[in-house]
Amino acid sequence: MRHSILGITLLSLAASTALLAQEAAKTPVLLESLLRGSGYIMTPVSGIERSADIGVRAHTTFKIQVPAGRPEGAIGFSEKEFSPDSIQPASWGIAETPASLACLYSLVTVTAGCNPTTLTKVATGGSKAIAIVDAYDYPTAAADLAKYSSHFGLPAPVTTGQHATFTVTWPGTQPGADPACGEYGGWNCWAAESSIDIEMAHAAAPSAHIYLVEAASNEYTDLFAAVEDAVALVQAAGGGEVSMSWGGSEFSQETEYGPEIASATQNVVFFASSGDSPGTLFPSVLSEVVAVGGTTISRNPSTLAFEGENAWAFGGGGLSKYVTRPSYQNGIESLVGSHRGVPDVAAIANPWTGIWVYNSFDNIYDVNNTPTQEYWNIFGGTSVASPLFAGIVNHAGSFAASSTAELSTIYTNASTSADFRDVKYGTCGFYQGWYAGTGWDFCTGNGAPLGNGGK
Repeated sequence: MRHSILGITLLSLAASTALLAQEAAKTPVLLESLLRGSGYIMTPVSGIERSADIGVRAHTTFKIQVPAGRPEGAIGFSEKEFSPDSIQPASWGIAETPASLACLYSLVTVTAGCNPTTLTKVATGGSKAIAIVDAYDYPTAAADLAKYSSHFGLPAPVTTGQHATFTVTWPGTQPGADPACGEYGGWNCWAAESSIDIEMAHAAAPSAHIYLVEAASNEYTDLFAAVEDAVALVQAAGGGEVSMSWGGSEFSQETEYGPEIASATQNVVFFASSGDSPGTLFPSVLSEVVAVGGTTISRNPSTLAFEGENAWAFGGGGLSKYVTRPSYQNGIESLVGSHRGVPDVAAIANPWTGIWVYNSFDNIYDVNNTPTQEYWNIFGGTSVASPLFAGIVNHAGSFAASSTAELSTIYTNASTSADFRDVKYGTCGFYQGWYAGTGWDFCTGNGAPLGNGGK
């Protein structure tokens, strides 16, 4: 018998009106069809940090949207609800797709409204390598990425030969699966984190070689051993990105990891999630890492037309406790003082305006031990933003020599409206005390990416 769902957070109807459960259609959705209730947002078991974890273990940084009206215990969407011929995989919710993300972030010619129920043109391009570092084995990774790609019209991942575009690897012995997957369901553990990461990177840079590097556990010693392997793979490919969609509360010894990363960054740019709650998150606070925060995609509730990108109230950000201000932040000294400020940039993360993810591993039972095969989910969190941003930078093709070089480029070009969308509305942080505004801020950093310029 699987345990009951943990970490449920109820949100108000007002906060979720823009993405209440909707019927997927290629015609505008009527507002009346959206009003089914508020639904809820769930924090997975893998995303819960305990005091004993600080400085020892990382947690995931994703959230799950459960739309209103779903049956009791149904978290994802079963194959019976799956619509193979529809742009939106399931009829209970509408979420962003690779095509709508490509439109939102100008990876393709922008179509007015960037409607996720009608767009089919996905990004092309990408090269060299993107390494995704996560904990534990994800046995269905290749099959799930293939299914995701097939549904949304992305190139199928190639797993063998000299033209391979997807490889699962690990340092040393192959790790086992996250025990929480078998106990709580594959959507409630590190397997879901891996599915988000590889699918977002592939959506933004489908021609890049994606490596899923699996750590033996979520302990930092294991994760950073996997980071070392990821660095070697990216360097062997001629350069690229490493994405770390995980982390934990800051701790006094965290700065010891900075030189370790810096010494291995030749032709490698690191990205990390800034977190899904107020405050700062290691390793995104390290000065050798691009910290990626979260945004909300605002859409017209009736037509689904894109209206703007705002701060996500629960996105991580603030001043590092232990990392001093890096040189690329000298221009914002008046805001950050002598400390490292995060995030540097931001992208979609609010689970109420989330993205579709496919993950078949161990998603076969509900809380009543009834088979469901709930393979599709609507996810959010800065776990979405980090690999997506890494993919966008890969798509841009500049391949900076290090994270510091990439960050210097970002801070230099952030005010160019063709390269970055300055997010100027919303609040975040403790007591919602930080405000998004013109230029760099603690909610969204320098803003969201647009196209290939300035990166």
